[in-house]
Amino acid sequence: MAKLTKAQREWRPGMPKKRRSTKVMFASTVLLLEAFVAFFATLAVFGLKRGEVQPALILTFGITLSVVLILCCAVLSKPWGIGVGWVMQLVLILSGFVEPTMFVVGVLFAACWWYGIRAGMRIDRENAQRDREQAEWNASHGEDSAGQSA
Repeated sequence: MAKLTKAQREWRPGMPKKRRSTKVMFASTVLLLEAFVAFFATLAVFGLKRGEVQPALILTFGITLSVVLILCCAVLSKPWGIGVGWVMQLVLILSGFVEPTMFVVGVLFAACWWYGIRAGMRIDRENAQRDREQAEWNASHGEDSAGQSA
């Protein structure tokens, strides 16, 4: 039998599901898209600069960058996770020294990252406010009336 996670062990019938952070979802989406772009950029650099730089070095750096971008998604919910994401944005921009087009791609992804973080934080604040107001309404009107329609 599979091992249960902490959330699964602590779950009881009727418990509301914890809302997932929109900021983390947006940030994960940007990082995953960057991982695909980094992988395909690696293939492009491999084809263009194979004679100038060792192919093993190109492939190792590019595939490692793609894997690290994917793994960064796992730490976004930690307090320092967004900072790691910013560092990865800088790494993607600096990859423009190998392939100049990556300067443009990196800056565009950094703008997407900034907007995703900013919009995600705003949506998370609005959701938290909505949840507080709903809890207050439920407390003042009773839990039974929350599911009834007029």
